[in-house]
Amino acid sequence: MKNILYIVFIFSFFSLFSQRKNKEIIIDDKVLIEGDTIEFNLDEVKVFNKLKFKDSKERRYYYWYRKKVHKAYPYAKQTATILKEIDENLKKLKSKRKKRKYIRKAQKYLNEEFKGQLKKLTRTEGKILIRLIHRQTGETVFSLIKKYRSGWKAFWYDTTAKVFKLSLKKEYHPESKALDFLVEDILQRAFVIESLQKQDSKFKIDYLQLSAKWKNIDIIKEIDNR
Repeated sequence: MKNILYIVFIFSFFSLFSQRKNKEIIIDDKVLIEGDTIEFNLDEVKVFNKLKFKDSKERRYYYWYRKKVHKAYPYAKQTATILKEIDENLKKLKSKRKKRKYIRKAQKYLNEEFKGQLKKLTRTEGKILIRLIHRQTGETVFSLIKKYRSGWKAFWYDTTAKVFKLSLKKEYHPESKALDFLVEDILQRAFVIESLQKQDSKFKIDYLQLSAKWKNIDIIKEIDNR
């Protein structure tokens, strides 16, 4: 009798184990266990090619330009954040008078917040900033001036064009311009190590595809021709 009970117990144990083994178990919506299969939902991982330089001169050029990108990007990011807030608030205002009043108020804030800092940027940093504003907002500085009118014209021309003598119509095209890809490469690496805080571009950028296209970029030539 004891032997029979023992056999029944063993059979029941393995039957229960088998049933549990075939069940689907979800833990925190991140781990799925089904039979012998384990699936994990992981964050996106970017794989970067190791930085290789032809010589010490190219290395110096790269890290000099990297420093310029790090200096300009936060201003482009903050500009995009402010403009998004402005657009959202403008949608809530019905009369043109209230909208004009609000834009003037926003322009005053930008003058107080940015003007002194932007004047300290170098010519190279100013060039990078203008292209990065296009990356972050989807619009050129010139189109933003047309959109927000006279006050913005005075602000940007005083802080960029007069100082740097730059074109405010410049766009950001890492898919067709090697120097823009170099900027994008610097940004993507900075986002991963969190030396810069990521803000998505206004348009899709396929970094992996671009990195394959521009793998033989001549860093010194592109920076010299900036």
